[in-house]
Amino acid sequence: MRPTATTSLAAAVVAAALATSCSSPGTAASGGDGAQKVQVALITSTSGPLASYGEQYLQGFEAGLDHATGGTGKIDGVTIEVSRYDDAGDPAKGVSLAKKSAGRGAEIIAGTAASGVATQIAPVAAQNKVLYISGPAATDVLTAANRYTFRSGRQTFQDVATAQQILLRQKGGGSGGGKVVVLAQDNAFGQANVAAVESVLGRGGATVTPVLAPPSATDLTPTATKVKAAEPDMVFVAWAGDTARSMWTTLDQQGVLDAATVVTGLDSRAAYPVFGRARDKVTLLAHYVPGATDTPEAKAAEEYFARKGWKTDLFTPDGFNAAQMVARAVREAGADGGTDAMVKALEGFTFSGVKGVNTVRPGDHALVQPMFQAAFEGDEPSVVHTVDPQDAAPAEKRIG
Repeated sequence: MRPTATTSLAAAVVAAALATSCSSPGTAASGGDGAQKVQVALITSTSGPLASYGEQYLQGFEAGLDHATGGTGKIDGVTIEVSRYDDAGDPAKGVSLAKKSAGRGAEIIAGTAASGVATQIAPVAAQNKVLYISGPAATDVLTAANRYTFRSGRQTFQDVATAQQILLRQKGGGSGGGKVVVLAQDNAFGQANVAAVESVLGRGGATVTPVLAPPSATDLTPTATKVKAAEPDMVFVAWAGDTARSMWTTLDQQGVLDAATVVTGLDSRAAYPVFGRARDKVTLLAHYVPGATDTPEAKAAEEYFARKGWKTDLFTPDGFNAAQMVARAVREAGADGGTDAMVKALEGFTFSGVKGVNTVRPGDHALVQPMFQAAFEGDEPSVVHTVDPQDAAPAEKRIG
């Protein structure tokens, strides 16, 4: 685990933020100067396989807090004191950090990039009555997990619902039927995507056929041949790992990319080259496309990142949203309002974010938000269509 760095993420209050103190959960801490503080623990991956996602989130949070507090790190005189922790994508480590943070007086926990970690932190938040703002973890399980758990990013359902909207647009607003092939690896990740597509597109009238390749396969020609032989209207690709470039090249060589609409999720900037020559033939469903929006928050993020020498990326909005939600919770609950007041402040909260207008659905804490259809223009992706938040909204659940 990397050393804990306690900062306010705003230069004007760095010295004050470094003076740590403890309080019981739900009660703002006070420093030696009598100033009131709310402690926020950011738990995410800054090492391990999802380290790049964690860094994007942390940078977004830093920019979002700067914007939400006008560069002061304070809301109505209350300092937002932030501590960063690396969970390395390990659920046990994430749980340990969450418990320690709650014990040290953190009123709010935010993060993580790993779904397996987030699903373990959520019950810890409920047990300790600490506000948990999850993200960028996409697992649908976090929606309605408990009354203390919210999310600052999208969930898997919204990805697949975006693919459904692409299919509807392709069919000219028709029923959403047609043949859909899910191309994935035969592992937990691939099977989960098959299930998601069947639950969304299948129920929408599409015939869904999985084509699963062995994760160790290097010759993907037989797999591509199966996909083309199914004569699909859409191919939904869910692929991860070192064979991605080979997979895209093979699909192109076997004519799959010319025979059907091929849809996959847009990943981070570092992954753009993976598509190779196939990128011009691929339709992208996108959580976020850097530079795609001109909201005040998007402009603020770009300006802050430019000053830091950073570039906005796929999970910048998740961190930025989380900071806005923290600011809202502190502003509405006050220094001594407690966690229940923070929960109430976030339920039904509608706000402008980096992506556009977001709404925290009060009944299950889903974050209803715009999604995007994108395509490459040269080396960079651009937005083809913005999916209305309600068209990608998951079915409402009840908090158990």
